[in-house]
Formats: sequence, C-alpha cells, structure tokens
Amino acid sequence: MRKNLVITVTGPDRIGIVEEVTKEILNHGGNVEISRMARLGGIFSMLIMVSIPEDQYDQFDATAKGILSDSYSVTTCQTMSEVSDRYVGWIPYQIEVQGADHEGIIHQIAQCLVQHKINIETMDTDMVSAPVSGAHIFSMNATVLVPPDLSIQSFQNEMEELERELNVDIEAAPYTG
Repeated sequence: MRKNLVITVTGPDRIGIVEEVTKEILNHGGNVEISRMARLGGIFSMLIMVSIPEDQYDQFDATAKGILSDSYSVTTCQTMSEVSDRYVGWIPYQIEVQGADHEGIIHQIAQCLVQHKINIETMDTDMVSAPVSGAHIFSMNATVLVPPDLSIQSFQNEMEELERELNVDIEAAPYTG
C-alpha cells in the first residue's frame, strides 16, 4: 500500500534543487506523481505530490522536512482521498484569459468562480509581451470543476459579463484534456 504526500519547497534558485529532492524520494521507494515547478523573481518554487510505500512514509516525511532546510522553506501534507472524491461528476472546464494587465483580474475571476461554487484545479498566470507594441499582456490558463447542477449557459453568460467588465478576452470551454 502507498500513501500520497504533497511537498512544497521554496527558496533561492540554484542548480540542483530538483535533483536533491527527487533523490530522497527515490531513496525511500517513492515516485513523483504530479509536479509544478517555477522560478519566480529569483525564487524557485516546487509543488509535488509523491507516492511513498506505507512502511517508508513516516521516515520519508521526517526526511523531506529536512531536505534543503538551511535556506529553504519545506512543508509536507498527506493527501486525503475523501477531498478529491467530493468532485466526482463535476464538469471540467478550461478558462483562458488574455488582455491588458491591470490590478484585480485574478481576484475578480476567482470571486466569480466562488460565487458559483466552481473549484479551481489549476491556474497559471503570466505576463507576456505583445508582438508589435511590447506592452505587457496578462495571460491566465485555468482548469476548473463546475458543479453538475450549475447551468452551463449561466456559467457562460457570467464569463461573458466578466469579459466585458474586465476588458479582457475570456474563453471558457469544456476541458478536452
């Protein structure tokens, strides 16, 4: 039997962080199941879910908290299957947003989603340069889970209203993988 553990690592970027963390995972018979890693403003951030053999779990959990502990923040949390079971039957949607950057875009989109009890599964945002002008363009890509009892037309209408209000382009479509 295996247990899943989510690990976050945050600290100054340098070569070798991923190698050091994954080496300890392998040393305990573990496997990286899902990961997100990024360098943001000189800080490296890693978010990974690993599966560990049950008999290695406690030892690995203690070891993981000590990995890179000198100048890095490392946290661990065991996953709970009953939480992910809560969203069985919900409809996955992909939301893409692009437009001139201004304060509050992420907040207003998140506020709209929470009002409709829509769960955010993943969200990535970035600033890209416009091809001709070089102006900063906000870009967001999110996967969300829509409750099965929510009218999809209502959801689409809300996204269109938000698009006008924020003066950005919003595409919301069923997630196709």
